[in-house]
Formats: sequence, C-alpha cells, structure tokens
Amino acid sequence: HEIARMAHYVETDLLQQQSGVQDGLASAYGGVSFIEVDQFPLASVSSIDLPDSLWFELERRLVLVYIGKPHHSSHVHEMVIRRLEANPQNTVLERLRNCARDARDAIFGGDFKRLGEIMILNTECQRALHRDLVSADHEAVIDLARSMGALGWKVNGAGGDGGSLTVLMDHDSSRKRAFIQAVEENPVLSFKHVPIRLWKTGLRVWSVLQ
Repeated sequence: HEIARMAHYVETDLLQQQSGVQDGLASAYGGVSFIEVDQFPLASVSSIDLPDSLWFELERRLVLVYIGKPHHSSHVHEMVIRRLEANPQNTVLERLRNCARDARDAIFGGDFKRLGEIMILNTECQRALHRDLVSADHEAVIDLARSMGALGWKVNGAGGDGGSLTVLMDHDSSRKRAFIQAVEENPVLSFKHVPIRLWKTGLRVWSVLQ
C-alpha cells in the first residue's frame, strides 16, 4: 500500500498529472483484488482468493490487445472531471461502482458469462462518461471480438486514443487463437496481442545483505 501511495504522489504532486489509484494498488498487491475508494485517494484492497482451477481458467480466457499507440491518461481524466463538475447529478460513477461489485461476485461464482456482460456494461459506462474514452480503434477491436464469440470486453484505464483493451473469450480455445491471429494480421490497424499471466504475488521487496 505504501509503494502504491508513493507512486500516486509522484504522478499527482511531483508531475502534476491527474491519476487514479487503482493501477498502483493492483500492481502492488497482485492477484485479483476488489478495490474500494471511499475517500479519494484513500482506498481499501480486498484480495479475492480463487481456487487454482478457476484462476487458470480465467487466465486462459483473457486476451490483452494493445491499440498500437500510447495515450495521455491525465488529459482524458481532465475531460471527464470537467463533464462531471458540469453535471454533479450524473449517475454513471455509481453504475461503474456497481460494475466492480458485480464483477467481484461473478468471479467468485466462476460465472464467466456474467463477467463478460459486466465488462461490456463497464465499457458502455465509460462511453457515457465521455465519448472520447472509447476510440474508433477500441471499437474496431470490440467489433472483431464480438464477431468471434467473445463473452465480453473492457477498455482499460482512461481509454482515449490509445492504450489497451481486455477481451474475455468463451471456453473454446480455437476461437481465442483465431481472434489473436485476426488481431495481429490486420493489414490496416497496428494492433498487438500482449501475452499475459495473472500474477498472484504482486510487488516483492527485500533487503540485500552486505
């Protein structure tokens, strides 16, 4: 928690960027976590302990697609903040919070179909926050994933013109392989499949003896 807090301090105080806290906490803790931000930037983290069979199945179904260019997340955050300040009655943030709670329950229950539905709903909430959060490139990956039987998809982080997107495939590994091949062989778009593993341990710190 301390390292994640320091990373957020560097981004927001030293570099003067808009930044959330989830990425740092997820990296520091590792595994699958449920993060509650009660009073920003203060947050609590609950690790979700999954049986190995469910852990491996989740890992097997996930595909990470890099859109081919980075994004400036602070700029995207600023656009969203301005929109929320202009309309304080906006309910999208509460819907996003509900997505996190429902996703936690779906993972606990091993319900991948429900998890996929929640990922799609989360992406629709992002689009509702600001139309620029889900770019045309993200939409192209989503269309391809939908056509190849994916259960769900989620634009990662702040979205915008670049970044990445996570796709949840169904039980058929051949469809996952076909989707990855289609992503990498697209002659027009420079999308990249990024191989991933779910890592249980997170950040590790140790002292070196002299």
